[in-house]
This record gives sequence, C-alpha cells and structure tokens, in this order.
Amino acid sequence: MKIGLLKETKTPVDNRVALSPKQAAKLNEEFPESEIVVQSSDIRAFTDDEYRQAGVKVVNDLSDCDVLFGIKEAKIDTLLPNKHYVFFGHIAKMQEYNRPLLQTFMRKGITFSDYEYLVDENGERLCAFGWWAGVVGVYYTLRGYSLRKVKNILPKPSLGFTLALMREIVSTAKMPKVKILITGNGRVAQGATYLLRECRALELTKEQFLSDEPVDRLSFYRATVEDLVKRKDGRPYSRSDFRKNPSQYESDFIKFAKHTDIFIPCHFWDPQAPVYLEKDDFFKEQLPIKIIGDISCDICGSVKSTIRSSTHAEPYYDFNPMTMKEEPAFSSSRNITVMAVDTCPNALAIDASKYFGDMLTEHVFKPLLRGDHSKVIAGATIVKEGKLTEKFSYLTDFAMG
Repeated sequence: MKIGLLKETKTPVDNRVALSPKQAAKLNEEFPESEIVVQSSDIRAFTDDEYRQAGVKVVNDLSDCDVLFGIKEAKIDTLLPNKHYVFFGHIAKMQEYNRPLLQTFMRKGITFSDYEYLVDENGERLCAFGWWAGVVGVYYTLRGYSLRKVKNILPKPSLGFTLALMREIVSTAKMPKVKILITGNGRVAQGATYLLRECRALELTKEQFLSDEPVDRLSFYRATVEDLVKRKDGRPYSRSDFRKNPSQYESDFIKFAKHTDIFIPCHFWDPQAPVYLEKDDFFKEQLPIKIIGDISCDICGSVKSTIRSSTHAEPYYDFNPMTMKEEPAFSSSRNITVMAVDTCPNALAIDASKYFGDMLTEHVFKPLLRGDHSKVIAGATIVKEGKLTEKFSYLTDFAMG
C-alpha cells in the first residue's frame, strides 16, 4: 500500500498534517513493504526538508497512492478518481456548501472516510482536535478581551507557536479580574479549563459564580448541560432523557449570563435543544457579557450572536445587540465582540498535528498497513467506490440535490 499526505488546499489556509515527519518515518520503518510519502507544501507546519531529513519522500504527484490523508476538505478540482480519501469532510450533517464535494466523490468512484466518525464501540470519538480547540479558543478570547480594553496582553500566534510557549505567556500575563463561563463537559471544555488553570484563574463553585460579589482575579465556572436547561413540565433533568427528548427542555441560561463577563461555549448543541442566547437577550436582559469566544462555532445555533465563523487572520467581529447585525471588531463598547474561529487548533499546528498523528497511527494507519478489516475505518466511511454506505444512506436525497 502507498499512502500520501495531502497538501492542504482549502481557504483559509490550514497548516496541520495527519503525520509529523518522525511519525511518518517510524511507520515506514515498521511497515517496509508499504510507503508513506508527503506532497510538497509551502504552508505546512513541518517543512518539506524536515520530512526529507526524516527519510520520508516528498513528491508533487500523488496519483500512484492508494489512500490520501488530509485535514480539511480537498478542493474538488484536485480530487483523483478511484482513490480513498480521508479528512474532515463536513458533509454527513448535510452541509449545503459541501454538497458538490459529495457529488464529486460519487461521480469519480471515490472512497471517502471522515475523521469525525472514527469512533469506538461506545460511540466515543477516537481522533479529534477538540482539546486543542479549547486551549486556543480561550487564548484567542482573552486576547480579544484585552484588545477591547486597548491593553494587548497576549501576542498573536505565529506559525511556530507551541503549547509550551503559550503556557509561558499566559502564566506571566496580567489577567483581567472578570468572571468567565465555560459550557460543556467534553474535550473542548477540558482544553479550555486547562488553559484557564495555566492562567492562574480561580475555579468557582456554582454558588460563587452566581453571587453578586465581585471577583478579585480571573475566575471561571464550567457549567454542564444540567446547569443550563430545565424540563418544561418541571420534572427533574435526566441526561438520557435530554438526549432522547431535547425539545422537551427549555433554557435556564440567563441566570448565568447575568453574572458573566466572558462567555466561552464549548458544548455540543442539537438543533432540537434549547437556544441559550437569543439575539435580543443582550439588551432585554441587560447582560454584562463583553466577549463570546464561541469555540463550538454553531452558526446561529444555541448562541445567536455567532452569525458567521471567523479566521485566524481576523478572529473577531462585533455584534450590535440593538441592530442585531455585525459591525467591525472593537468598534463600540456597547457591542458584543465575537471570536468564532472554526479551526482553532491550527494556531498550535505543530503540537496538534503530533497529537492527532499519534491517534491516527494507532486507530487508522496501523490497521490499514496491516491489511486488517477495521470496523473503526468502515464505520467512518461515508462513500465506498462512489456509492453511499448503508450507515450514510440517508444522504441519498441530499446528494441528488
């Protein structure tokens, strides 16, 4: 088998890769009858020379490869017929903007597996960047808050930014004395909590957070879904019931919002679940929230001020709660600043790629190179040789337009 690591072609640019030079070289050594090569790229976090120095071949043409690994969606005009592609496809939830991508897979007889659906027997994701999204999301949000105050305390991440450097920066920076609310309990929220602890932030109890007493240092509370919703009929919250019947619940979020200076959503949201912040809540409830670091980045989802995603080049925009429209970032103290970068881990591309590569090595690359029939890979395969797999057959009408 010959495997190729794709040059990223999506705009905005993504610097991550599925395997670091060291990881690719180690797999080539362990499986000498197969080969992993890397497509030349001038934007990747690891340079072509770093792969060459590790003994990994750098090529321009991947047409002789069997399986091709990227991070984000490949441009349609770069897709080779009858190949097996693996990347984050953003099609299984019927994302309209990627319908042409799915149609091209089917027309060209392509097999496509999506990282998002690489799960174990309990349905838990095996390969994800969520923790890194939480870390970077907090950093960007704190940086945005300081820019609002015209006190830039955190530098903008560069291509060579690492977690160690980020930790060093936040551990010595003078942080604001405000309350931060994190929502969620998964990897994204765990990453966010990690960086706040590196900032020397004080973790509050629920009672302390909801108190009117001002804080004398950066402080935060991590709210779970149970904190944020309540059943419409007054019955007690049940996690299993909420998953089955999200429409039977309503938001209980405002009681937290009234004590929040910085809001960082890290939760998973089902469209049938309650909306936490409507567009008019900010002025109707006189909320103190100044910036929302929407790491979950559900456009017009549970937080209606997130009206679009943003980029690493321009991470922020303002939401005017009176007009309910976007304005330039930091243009008015009355506005809510929104950070909605949907590729946050890219700010730590070197570290995040190594972490992701370790997981892929164990759950994807080794089974492929051994020639195993992997239930994990099969379960993440949306299209096989141009036809939708049974698990994803519900996409038939979507694919046909």
